[in-house]
Amino acid sequence: MAFKTDIEIAREANKRPIQEIGGKLGIPSEDLLPYGHDKAKLSQSFIDGVQGRQNGKLILVTAINPTPAGEGKTTTTVGLGDGLNRIGKNAAICIREASLGPCFGMKGGAAGGGYAQVVPMEEMNLHFTGDFHAITSAHNLLSAMIDNHIYWGNALEIDQRRVVWRRVLDMNDRALRDMVTSLGGVANGFPRQTGFDITVASEVMAILCLATGLDDLQKRLGDIIVAYTRDRKPIYARDIKADGAMTVLLKDAMQPNLVQTLENNPAFVHGGPFANIAHGCNSVIATTTALKLADYVVTEAGFGADLGAEKFMNIKCRKAGIAPDAVVIVATVRAMKMNGGVAKADLGAENVAAVEAGCANLGRHIGNVKSFGVPVVVAINHFAGDTEAEVQAVQSYVATQGSEAVLCKHWADGSAGTEALARKVVDIIDEGGADFAPIYPDDMPLFEKIETISTAIYHADGVVVDAKIRDQLTAWEEAGYGHLPVCMAKTQYSFTTDPGARGAPTGFTIPVREVRLSAGAGFIVAICGEIMTMPGLPRVPSAEAIMLNDAGDIEGLF
Repeated sequence: MAFKTDIEIAREANKRPIQEIGGKLGIPSEDLLPYGHDKAKLSQSFIDGVQGRQNGKLILVTAINPTPAGEGKTTTTVGLGDGLNRIGKNAAICIREASLGPCFGMKGGAAGGGYAQVVPMEEMNLHFTGDFHAITSAHNLLSAMIDNHIYWGNALEIDQRRVVWRRVLDMNDRALRDMVTSLGGVANGFPRQTGFDITVASEVMAILCLATGLDDLQKRLGDIIVAYTRDRKPIYARDIKADGAMTVLLKDAMQPNLVQTLENNPAFVHGGPFANIAHGCNSVIATTTALKLADYVVTEAGFGADLGAEKFMNIKCRKAGIAPDAVVIVATVRAMKMNGGVAKADLGAENVAAVEAGCANLGRHIGNVKSFGVPVVVAINHFAGDTEAEVQAVQSYVATQGSEAVLCKHWADGSAGTEALARKVVDIIDEGGADFAPIYPDDMPLFEKIETISTAIYHADGVVVDAKIRDQLTAWEEAGYGHLPVCMAKTQYSFTTDPGARGAPTGFTIPVREVRLSAGAGFIVAICGEIMTMPGLPRVPSAEAIMLNDAGDIEGLF
Protein backbone atom coordinates (compact mmCIF):
# COMPACT_ATOMS: atom_id res chain seq x y z
CA MET A 1 0.00 0.00 0.00
CA ALA A 2 1.39 3.40 -0.99
CA PHE A 3 1.20 6.14 1.64
CA LYS A 4 1.08 9.85 0.96
CA THR A 5 4.16 11.80 1.92
CA ASP A 6 4.04 14.29 4.78
CA ILE A 7 4.26 17.21 2.39
CA GLU A 8 1.40 15.84 0.24
CA ILE A 9 -0.77 15.53 3.34
CA ALA A 10 0.19 19.01 4.52
CA ARG A 11 -0.75 20.54 1.16
CA GLU A 12 -4.24 19.08 1.45
CA ALA A 13 -4.80 20.70 4.86
CA ASN A 14 -8.03 22.61 5.36
CA LYS A 15 -6.39 25.50 7.17
CA ARG A 16 -8.48 28.06 9.02
CA PRO A 17 -7.62 31.77 9.32
CA ILE A 18 -5.14 32.27 12.14
CA GLN A 19 -7.55 34.63 13.93
CA GLU A 20 -9.99 31.73 14.25
CA ILE A 21 -7.25 29.54 15.76
CA GLY A 22 -6.34 32.26 18.23
CA GLY A 23 -9.99 32.60 19.14
CA LYS A 24 -9.97 29.02 20.47
CA LEU A 25 -7.59 30.26 23.17
CA GLY A 26 -9.39 33.53 23.74
CA ILE A 27 -6.81 35.63 21.90
CA PRO A 28 -8.42 38.74 20.34
CA SER A 29 -7.60 39.26 16.67
CA GLU A 30 -5.97 42.61 17.43
CA ASP A 31 -3.39 40.81 19.60
CA LEU A 32 -2.32 38.58 16.72
CA LEU A 33 0.29 40.05 14.39
CA PRO A 34 -0.31 38.07 11.18
CA TYR A 35 2.36 36.76 8.83
CA GLY A 36 0.10 35.95 5.91
CA HIS A 37 -3.17 34.12 6.65
CA ASP A 38 -1.99 31.04 8.54
CA LYS A 39 0.59 32.19 11.09
CA ALA A 40 0.91 35.08 13.51
CA LYS A 41 2.92 36.39 16.41
CA LEU A 42 1.32 37.02 19.78
CA SER A 43 1.56 40.58 21.09
CA GLN A 44 3.60 41.24 24.22
CA SER A 45 0.80 43.32 25.70
CA PHE A 46 -1.56 40.34 25.57
CA ILE A 47 1.08 38.07 27.08
CA ASP A 48 1.56 40.55 29.92
CA GLY A 49 -2.19 40.75 30.46
CA VAL A 50 -2.74 37.03 31.11
CA GLN A 51 0.02 36.47 33.65
CA GLY A 52 -2.40 36.52 36.59
CA ARG A 53 -4.33 33.50 35.33
CA GLN A 54 -3.98 30.02 36.77
CA ASN A 55 -1.71 27.60 34.89
CA GLY A 56 -3.06 24.65 32.98
CA LYS A 57 -1.53 21.17 33.15
CA LEU A 58 1.85 20.64 31.50
CA ILE A 59 2.63 17.42 29.60
CA LEU A 60 6.15 16.70 28.39
CA VAL A 61 6.70 14.39 25.41
CA THR A 62 10.14 12.81 25.22
CA ALA A 63 11.53 9.61 23.70
CA ILE A 64 14.01 6.79 23.74
CA ASN A 65 17.42 7.42 22.14
CA PRO A 66 16.86 8.11 18.44
CA THR A 67 17.67 5.41 15.89
CA PRO A 68 17.60 5.29 12.08
CA ALA A 69 14.35 3.33 12.49
CA GLY A 70 12.52 6.47 13.61
CA GLU A 71 10.63 7.35 16.79
CA GLY A 72 8.24 10.22 15.99
CA LYS A 73 8.42 12.45 19.05
CA THR A 74 7.11 15.61 17.38
CA THR A 75 4.46 13.60 15.56
CA THR A 76 3.30 12.20 18.89
CA THR A 77 3.33 15.66 20.50
CA VAL A 78 1.03 16.93 17.76
CA GLY A 79 -1.11 13.79 17.86
CA LEU A 80 -1.56 14.00 21.62
CA GLY A 81 -2.55 17.66 21.42
CA ASP A 82 -5.16 16.80 18.79
CA GLY A 83 -6.27 13.79 20.85
CA LEU A 84 -6.86 15.92 23.94
CA ASN A 85 -8.98 18.33 21.91
CA ARG A 86 -10.85 15.35 20.43
CA ILE A 87 -11.95 14.19 23.90
CA GLY A 88 -13.22 17.67 24.74
CA LYS A 89 -10.22 19.23 26.45
CA ASN A 90 -8.92 22.73 25.75
CA ALA A 91 -5.37 21.89 24.69
CA ALA A 92 -2.48 23.58 22.90
CA ILE A 93 0.91 22.32 21.84
CA CYS A 94 4.33 23.99 22.09
CA ILE A 95 7.19 22.82 19.86
CA ARG A 96 10.48 24.19 18.56
CA GLU A 97 11.16 25.84 15.24
CA ALA A 98 13.18 23.90 12.68
CA SER A 99 16.81 24.64 11.87
CA LEU A 100 17.84 24.84 8.22
CA GLY A 101 20.99 22.84 9.02
CA PRO A 102 19.39 19.45 9.77
CA CYS A 103 16.54 20.14 7.35
CA PHE A 104 19.02 20.20 4.45
CA GLY A 105 21.30 17.69 6.15
CA MET A 106 20.06 14.39 7.52
CA LYS A 107 17.06 14.85 9.81
CA GLY A 108 14.57 16.41 7.44
CA GLY A 109 11.56 18.43 8.57
CA ALA A 110 10.40 19.06 12.12
CA ALA A 111 6.66 19.66 11.95
CA GLY A 112 5.36 16.19 12.79
CA GLY A 113 4.29 13.66 10.21
CA GLY A 114 1.39 11.91 8.53
CA TYR A 115 -1.95 13.15 9.87
CA ALA A 116 -0.33 14.58 13.01
CA GLN A 117 1.38 17.66 11.62
CA VAL A 118 1.63 21.37 12.19
CA VAL A 119 1.05 23.60 9.17
CA PRO A 120 2.20 25.50 7.13
CA MET A 121 4.77 22.70 6.96
CA GLU A 122 7.02 24.09 4.21
CA GLU A 123 7.31 27.54 5.76
CA MET A 124 7.93 26.13 9.25
CA ASN A 125 10.87 24.13 7.92
CA LEU A 126 12.35 27.03 5.96
CA HIS A 127 12.33 30.74 6.88
CA PHE A 128 9.06 30.77 8.88
CA THR A 129 8.71 34.21 10.56
CA GLY A 130 12.43 34.99 10.44
CA ASP A 131 13.22 34.28 14.11
CA PHE A 132 16.37 32.28 13.36
CA HIS A 133 17.63 34.92 10.97
CA ALA A 134 17.16 37.54 13.70
CA ILE A 135 19.08 35.40 16.19
CA THR A 136 21.88 34.87 13.66
CA SER A 137 22.05 38.61 12.97
CA ALA A 138 22.06 39.58 16.65
CA HIS A 139 24.77 37.04 17.43
CA ASN A 140 26.99 38.15 14.55
CA LEU A 141 26.42 41.84 15.31
CA LEU A 142 28.09 41.18 18.65
CA SER A 143 30.94 39.38 16.86
CA ALA A 144 31.44 42.33 14.53
CA MET A 145 31.40 44.81 17.41
CA ILE A 146 34.03 42.82 19.33
CA ASP A 147 36.43 42.86 16.38
CA ASN A 148 35.60 46.50 15.70
CA HIS A 149 36.40 47.42 19.31
CA ILE A 150 39.79 45.74 19.02
CA TYR A 151 40.48 47.44 15.68
CA TRP A 152 39.78 50.93 17.02
CA GLY A 153 42.28 50.80 19.87
CA ASN A 154 40.98 48.08 22.22
CA ALA A 155 40.11 50.35 25.14
CA LEU A 156 38.89 47.35 27.15
CA GLU A 157 42.29 45.67 26.73
CA ILE A 158 40.80 42.47 25.33
CA ASP A 159 43.32 39.68 24.91
CA GLN A 160 42.80 38.65 21.29
CA ARG A 161 43.83 35.11 22.20
CA ARG A 162 40.96 34.97 24.68
CA VAL A 163 38.00 36.06 22.55
CA VAL A 164 35.52 33.26 23.26
CA TRP A 165 32.60 34.54 21.17
CA ARG A 166 32.40 32.64 17.86
CA ARG A 167 30.19 33.48 14.90
CA VAL A 168 27.12 31.43 13.88
CA LEU A 169 25.31 30.28 10.76
CA ASP A 170 22.05 28.32 10.47
CA MET A 171 23.56 25.66 8.26
CA ASN A 172 25.62 22.50 8.65
CA ASP A 173 29.08 23.46 7.38
CA ARG A 174 32.12 21.62 8.76
CA ALA A 175 34.51 23.90 6.80
CA LEU A 176 33.70 26.75 9.21
CA ARG A 177 34.46 24.92 12.46
CA ASP A 178 38.02 26.20 12.79
CA MET A 179 39.30 29.19 10.85
CA VAL A 180 41.33 32.41 10.90
CA THR A 181 39.67 35.80 10.42
CA SER A 182 40.93 39.29 9.56
CA LEU A 183 43.58 38.22 7.06
CA GLY A 184 44.61 40.64 4.32
CA GLY A 185 46.51 43.40 6.02
CA VAL A 186 46.10 46.31 8.40
CA ALA A 187 42.78 47.50 7.02
CA ASN A 188 41.09 44.20 7.89
CA GLY A 189 41.97 44.13 11.58
CA PHE A 190 44.02 41.76 13.70
CA PRO A 191 44.15 38.12 12.57
CA ARG A 192 42.97 35.55 15.11
CA GLN A 193 41.80 31.96 15.20
CA THR A 194 38.07 31.43 15.67
CA GLY A 195 35.21 29.53 14.04
CA PHE A 196 31.48 29.16 13.54
CA ASP A 197 28.81 27.28 15.48
CA ILE A 198 25.36 26.47 14.15
CA THR A 199 22.75 29.10 15.10
CA VAL A 200 20.79 26.68 17.26
CA ALA A 201 23.91 26.29 19.43
CA SER A 202 24.19 30.06 19.93
CA GLU A 203 23.91 31.41 23.45
CA VAL A 204 21.60 34.04 21.95
CA MET A 205 19.22 31.24 20.97
CA ALA A 206 19.35 29.84 24.51
CA ILE A 207 18.80 33.31 25.96
CA LEU A 208 15.77 34.01 23.77
CA CYS A 209 14.28 30.67 24.81
CA LEU A 210 14.81 31.31 28.54
CA ALA A 211 14.01 35.04 28.72
CA THR A 212 10.69 36.08 30.23
CA GLY A 213 10.41 39.42 28.41
CA LEU A 214 12.36 42.15 26.64
CA ASP A 215 13.90 43.57 29.83
CA ASP A 216 15.06 40.12 30.89
CA LEU A 217 16.28 39.51 27.34
CA GLN A 218 18.47 42.62 27.34
CA LYS A 219 19.89 41.84 30.78
CA ARG A 220 20.79 38.31 29.73
CA LEU A 221 22.34 39.54 26.48
CA GLY A 222 24.41 42.01 28.46
CA ASP A 223 25.59 39.17 30.73
CA ILE A 224 27.20 37.27 27.84
CA ILE A 225 30.94 36.86 28.39
CA VAL A 226 32.62 37.50 25.05
CA ALA A 227 36.32 37.66 25.94
CA TYR A 228 38.89 38.04 28.69
CA THR A 229 41.74 40.47 29.33
CA ARG A 230 45.34 39.33 29.82
CA ASP A 231 44.71 39.11 33.58
CA ARG A 232 41.60 36.96 32.94
CA LYS A 233 39.05 39.68 33.70
CA PRO A 234 35.79 38.88 31.82
CA ILE A 235 34.51 41.24 29.15
CA TYR A 236 30.72 41.29 28.77
CA ALA A 237 28.51 42.15 25.82
CA ARG A 238 27.34 45.24 27.73
CA ASP A 239 30.98 46.38 27.92
CA ILE A 240 31.01 46.30 24.11
CA LYS A 241 27.69 48.24 24.22
CA ALA A 242 26.03 45.64 21.99
CA ASP A 243 23.13 44.54 24.20
CA GLY A 244 20.75 47.33 23.19
CA ALA A 245 21.10 46.83 19.45
CA MET A 246 20.91 43.06 19.86
CA THR A 247 17.62 43.46 21.74
CA VAL A 248 16.27 45.63 18.92
CA LEU A 249 17.09 42.90 16.39
CA LEU A 250 15.35 40.32 18.60
CA LYS A 251 12.29 42.40 19.51
CA ASP A 252 9.91 40.63 17.12
CA ALA A 253 11.64 37.25 17.44
CA MET A 254 10.78 37.26 21.17
CA GLN A 255 7.06 37.06 20.37
CA PRO A 256 5.73 33.45 20.15
CA ASN A 257 4.45 32.19 16.80
CA LEU A 258 0.93 30.75 16.59
CA VAL A 259 0.05 28.23 13.87
CA GLN A 260 -2.30 25.23 13.70
CA THR A 261 -2.37 21.47 13.44
CA LEU A 262 -4.01 19.64 10.56
CA GLU A 263 -7.11 19.42 12.79
CA ASN A 264 -7.09 23.20 13.31
CA ASN A 265 -5.92 23.12 16.93
CA PRO A 266 -3.58 25.85 18.24
CA ALA A 267 0.17 25.29 18.20
CA PHE A 268 2.89 27.61 19.46
CA VAL A 269 6.15 27.14 17.54
CA HIS A 270 8.94 29.24 18.99
CA GLY A 271 12.69 28.95 19.48
CA GLY A 272 14.87 26.00 18.70
CA PRO A 273 18.01 25.23 20.70
CA PHE A 274 19.54 21.86 19.82
CA ALA A 275 19.21 19.23 22.52
CA ASN A 276 22.61 17.62 22.06
CA ILE A 277 24.59 20.89 22.14
CA ALA A 278 22.09 23.17 23.89
CA HIS A 279 19.03 22.69 26.14
CA GLY A 280 16.60 21.48 23.49
CA CYS A 281 13.28 23.09 24.50
CA ASN A 282 10.96 25.64 22.95
CA SER A 283 10.83 29.09 24.53
CA VAL A 284 9.81 29.71 28.12
CA ILE A 285 7.61 32.60 27.01
CA ALA A 286 5.66 30.35 24.60
CA THR A 287 5.19 27.57 27.16
CA THR A 288 4.23 29.82 30.07
CA THR A 289 1.82 31.80 27.88
CA ALA A 290 0.18 28.62 26.59
CA LEU A 291 -0.26 27.46 30.20
CA LYS A 292 -2.29 30.61 30.86
CA LEU A 293 -4.54 30.02 27.83
CA ALA A 294 -5.15 26.26 27.71
CA ASP A 295 -6.17 23.65 30.28
CA TYR A 296 -3.58 21.22 28.88
CA VAL A 297 -0.28 22.11 27.20
CA VAL A 298 1.72 19.44 25.37
CA THR A 299 5.37 20.27 24.77
CA GLU A 300 8.44 18.31 23.74
CA ALA A 301 12.12 18.14 24.54
CA GLY A 302 14.68 17.19 21.93
CA PHE A 303 16.09 13.74 21.24
CA GLY A 304 15.98 11.05 23.96
CA ALA A 305 14.99 11.60 27.56
CA ASP A 306 18.65 11.42 28.64
CA LEU A 307 19.22 14.76 26.88
CA GLY A 308 15.95 16.59 26.22
CA ALA A 309 13.93 15.56 29.27
CA GLU A 310 16.88 15.92 31.63
CA LYS A 311 17.53 19.47 30.42
CA PHE A 312 13.82 20.30 30.41
CA MET A 313 13.62 19.28 34.07
CA ASN A 314 16.94 20.59 35.32
CA ILE A 315 17.24 23.77 33.24
CA LYS A 316 13.93 24.96 31.76
CA CYS A 317 11.65 24.02 34.66
CA ARG A 318 14.18 25.37 37.18
CA LYS A 319 14.53 28.69 35.33
CA ALA A 320 10.84 29.14 34.46
CA GLY A 321 9.33 27.95 37.74
CA ILE A 322 7.17 25.34 36.02
CA ALA A 323 6.76 21.59 36.50
CA PRO A 324 5.39 18.81 34.29
CA ASP A 325 2.28 17.01 35.48
CA ALA A 326 2.95 13.96 33.30
CA VAL A 327 5.57 12.69 30.86
CA VAL A 328 5.01 10.66 27.69
CA ILE A 329 7.96 8.61 26.41
CA VAL A 330 7.71 7.77 22.72
CA ALA A 331 9.00 4.40 21.52
CA THR A 332 8.55 2.29 18.40
CA VAL A 333 8.67 -1.44 17.83
CA ARG A 334 11.20 -0.81 15.06
CA ALA A 335 13.52 1.10 17.39
CA MET A 336 13.24 -1.62 20.01
CA LYS A 337 14.37 -4.14 17.40
CA MET A 338 17.35 -1.96 16.44
CA ASN A 339 18.31 -1.62 20.11
CA GLY A 340 18.00 -5.41 20.23
CA GLY A 341 20.61 -5.82 17.51
CA VAL A 342 18.53 -5.98 14.31
CA ALA A 343 19.94 -4.19 11.24
CA LYS A 344 17.77 -1.51 9.62
CA ALA A 345 17.37 -3.63 6.48
CA ASP A 346 15.85 -6.46 8.53
CA LEU A 347 13.32 -4.48 10.54
CA GLY A 348 10.37 -5.67 8.45
CA ALA A 349 10.50 -9.23 9.77
CA GLU A 350 8.79 -10.07 13.06
CA ASN A 351 11.35 -10.52 15.84
CA VAL A 352 9.80 -10.57 19.30
CA ALA A 353 13.06 -11.63 20.94
CA ALA A 354 14.85 -8.58 19.55
CA VAL A 355 12.01 -6.33 20.73
CA GLU A 356 12.34 -7.75 24.23
CA ALA A 357 16.13 -7.36 24.17
CA GLY A 358 15.87 -3.74 22.99
CA CYS A 359 13.38 -2.71 25.65
CA ALA A 360 16.24 -2.15 28.12
CA ASN A 361 16.80 1.28 26.55
CA LEU A 362 13.15 2.19 27.12
CA GLY A 363 13.25 0.86 30.67
CA ARG A 364 16.20 3.03 31.58
CA HIS A 365 14.41 6.14 30.30
CA ILE A 366 11.27 5.25 32.28
CA GLY A 367 13.29 4.94 35.47
CA ASN A 368 15.19 8.16 34.81
CA VAL A 369 12.04 10.22 34.26
CA LYS A 370 10.37 8.75 37.33
CA SER A 371 13.40 9.85 39.37
CA PHE A 372 12.19 13.44 38.86
CA GLY A 373 8.94 12.55 40.64
CA VAL A 374 6.70 12.65 37.57
CA PRO A 375 4.30 9.91 36.36
CA VAL A 376 5.16 8.30 33.03
CA VAL A 377 3.16 6.73 30.22
CA VAL A 378 4.70 5.18 27.09
CA ALA A 379 3.33 5.93 23.62
CA ILE A 380 4.05 3.18 21.08
CA ASN A 381 4.14 5.09 17.80
CA HIS A 382 2.67 2.54 15.39
CA PHE A 383 4.26 1.57 12.09
CA ALA A 384 2.37 -0.43 9.47
CA GLY A 385 4.71 -3.42 9.74
CA ASP A 386 4.38 -3.84 13.53
CA THR A 387 2.86 -7.16 14.57
CA GLU A 388 0.50 -7.74 17.46
CA ALA A 389 3.04 -9.97 19.22
CA GLU A 390 5.74 -7.27 18.99
CA VAL A 391 3.43 -4.58 20.34
CA GLN A 392 2.39 -6.89 23.17
CA ALA A 393 6.05 -7.51 24.00
CA VAL A 394 6.60 -3.77 24.54
CA GLN A 395 3.41 -3.40 26.57
CA SER A 396 4.29 -6.36 28.76
CA TYR A 397 7.78 -5.02 29.39
CA VAL A 398 6.53 -1.54 30.28
CA ALA A 399 4.08 -3.07 32.77
CA THR A 400 7.05 -4.59 34.60
CA GLN A 401 8.47 -1.07 34.93
CA GLY A 402 5.36 0.17 36.75
CA SER A 403 3.99 2.09 33.79
CA GLU A 404 1.64 1.53 30.84
CA ALA A 405 2.26 1.53 27.09
CA VAL A 406 -0.52 2.75 24.81
CA LEU A 407 -0.57 1.93 21.09
CA CYS A 408 -0.94 5.14 19.05
CA LYS A 409 -1.89 5.40 15.37
CA HIS A 410 -1.91 9.17 14.96
CA TRP A 411 0.37 9.12 11.89
CA ALA A 412 -2.33 7.28 9.95
CA ASP A 413 -5.50 8.30 11.80
CA GLY A 414 -4.83 11.70 13.38
CA SER A 415 -6.52 12.36 16.71
CA ALA A 416 -8.58 9.17 16.48
CA GLY A 417 -5.29 7.30 16.84
CA THR A 418 -4.33 9.06 20.09
CA GLU A 419 -7.68 9.15 21.86
CA ALA A 420 -6.66 6.31 24.18
CA LEU A 421 -3.35 8.03 24.98
CA ALA A 422 -5.11 11.32 25.68
CA ARG A 423 -7.53 9.66 28.10
CA LYS A 424 -4.67 7.88 29.87
CA VAL A 425 -2.70 11.11 30.27
CA VAL A 426 -5.73 12.91 31.69
CA ASP A 427 -6.30 10.03 34.10
CA ILE A 428 -2.78 10.06 35.51
CA ILE A 429 -2.85 13.85 35.83
CA ASP A 430 -6.20 13.64 37.67
CA GLU A 431 -4.67 11.09 40.02
CA GLY A 432 -2.22 13.81 41.07
CA GLY A 433 0.87 11.65 41.30
CA ALA A 434 3.41 14.33 40.30
CA ASP A 435 5.90 15.49 42.93
CA PHE A 436 8.48 17.12 40.69
CA ALA A 437 11.99 18.03 41.77
CA PRO A 438 15.25 18.48 39.81
CA ILE A 439 17.84 15.77 40.50
CA TYR A 440 20.43 18.18 41.94
CA PRO A 441 20.21 21.37 44.04
CA ASP A 442 21.47 24.78 42.93
CA ASP A 443 24.22 24.82 45.55
CA MET A 444 25.83 21.52 44.49
CA PRO A 445 29.37 22.11 43.11
CA LEU A 446 29.54 22.23 39.33
CA PHE A 447 31.66 19.11 38.91
CA GLU A 448 29.28 17.17 41.16
CA LYS A 449 26.38 18.29 38.96
CA ILE A 450 28.17 16.85 35.94
CA GLU A 451 28.83 13.65 37.90
CA THR A 452 25.20 13.42 39.04
CA ILE A 453 23.83 13.64 35.50
CA SER A 454 26.45 11.18 34.22
CA THR A 455 25.85 8.56 36.90
CA ALA A 456 22.13 9.00 37.64
CA ILE A 457 20.86 9.62 34.08
CA TYR A 458 23.47 8.05 31.78
CA HIS A 459 24.32 5.31 34.33
CA ALA A 460 28.05 5.84 33.76
CA ASP A 461 30.64 4.66 36.26
CA GLY A 462 32.04 8.18 36.49
CA VAL A 463 33.38 11.24 34.69
CA VAL A 464 36.81 11.72 33.16
CA VAL A 465 38.17 15.29 33.18
CA ASP A 466 41.65 16.76 33.36
CA ALA A 467 42.86 19.16 36.02
CA LYS A 468 42.44 22.17 33.73
CA ILE A 469 38.68 21.61 33.49
CA ARG A 470 38.33 21.09 37.25
CA ASP A 471 40.26 24.32 37.84
CA GLN A 472 37.99 26.17 35.38
CA LEU A 473 34.85 24.96 37.16
CA THR A 474 36.32 26.03 40.51
CA ALA A 475 37.17 29.47 39.10
CA TRP A 476 33.60 29.92 37.89
CA GLU A 477 32.29 28.94 41.31
CA GLU A 478 34.56 31.54 42.91
CA ALA A 479 33.27 34.11 40.40
CA GLY A 480 29.68 33.49 41.51
CA TYR A 481 28.48 31.04 38.86
CA GLY A 482 28.44 27.90 41.01
CA HIS A 483 24.64 27.96 41.34
CA LEU A 484 24.08 27.49 37.60
CA PRO A 485 22.70 24.23 36.16
CA VAL A 486 24.75 22.14 33.74
CA CYS A 487 23.90 21.60 30.06
CA MET A 488 25.53 18.37 28.86
CA ALA A 489 26.58 18.37 25.18
CA LYS A 490 26.91 14.80 23.94
CA THR A 491 25.69 12.43 21.25
CA GLN A 492 21.95 11.84 21.18
CA TYR A 493 22.25 8.25 19.96
CA SER A 494 23.45 6.63 23.17
CA PHE A 495 23.60 6.98 26.94
CA THR A 496 27.37 6.97 26.39
CA THR A 497 29.51 9.28 24.24
CA ASP A 498 29.81 6.49 21.64
CA PRO A 499 26.92 6.87 19.16
CA GLY A 500 27.12 3.18 18.29
CA ALA A 501 26.49 1.95 21.86
CA ARG A 502 22.74 1.28 21.75
CA GLY A 503 20.49 -0.26 24.36
CA ALA A 504 21.33 0.25 28.05
CA PRO A 505 25.14 0.07 28.17
CA THR A 506 27.12 -0.26 31.40
CA GLY A 507 30.78 -0.13 32.33
CA PHE A 508 31.64 3.21 30.69
CA THR A 509 32.75 6.70 31.70
CA ILE A 510 31.81 10.14 30.38
CA PRO A 511 34.81 12.11 29.06
CA VAL A 512 34.38 15.88 29.35
CA ARG A 513 36.80 17.59 26.96
CA GLU A 514 35.69 21.21 27.37
CA VAL A 515 33.45 23.40 29.52
CA ARG A 516 31.91 26.72 28.49
CA LEU A 517 30.20 29.37 30.58
CA SER A 518 26.93 30.67 29.13
CA ALA A 519 26.51 33.45 31.67
CA GLY A 520 23.66 35.12 29.81
CA ALA A 521 21.64 31.95 29.32
CA GLY A 522 22.47 30.91 32.86
CA PHE A 523 24.11 27.50 32.54
CA ILE A 524 27.45 25.76 32.17
CA VAL A 525 27.98 23.69 29.00
CA ALA A 526 29.98 20.47 29.39
CA ILE A 527 31.11 19.19 25.99
CA CYS A 528 31.53 15.42 26.05
CA GLY A 529 33.21 13.09 23.61
CA GLU A 530 33.32 14.06 19.94
CA ILE A 531 30.16 16.19 19.84
CA MET A 532 30.39 19.13 17.41
CA THR A 533 28.81 22.54 17.89
CA MET A 534 28.90 22.97 14.09
CA PRO A 535 27.55 19.80 12.42
CA GLY A 536 28.59 18.68 8.95
CA LEU A 537 26.46 17.45 6.09
CA PRO A 538 26.19 13.68 5.49
CA ARG A 539 27.56 11.95 2.39
CA VAL A 540 24.15 12.35 0.73
CA PRO A 541 22.48 15.44 2.25
CA SER A 542 18.73 15.87 2.11
CA ALA A 543 19.33 19.04 0.10
CA GLU A 544 20.13 16.92 -2.96
CA ALA A 545 16.47 15.83 -3.17
CA ILE A 546 14.84 19.18 -2.38
CA MET A 547 13.63 21.18 -5.38
CA LEU A 548 10.72 23.00 -7.00
CA ASN A 549 8.50 21.00 -9.35
CA ASP A 550 6.93 22.31 -12.56
CA ALA A 551 3.99 23.69 -10.57
CA GLY A 552 6.33 25.68 -8.34
CA ASP A 553 5.70 23.45 -5.31
CA ILE A 554 8.49 22.23 -3.05
CA GLU A 555 9.41 18.57 -3.42
CA GLY A 556 11.61 16.40 -1.22
CA LEU A 557 11.41 18.50 1.93
CA PHE A 558 10.00 15.55 3.88
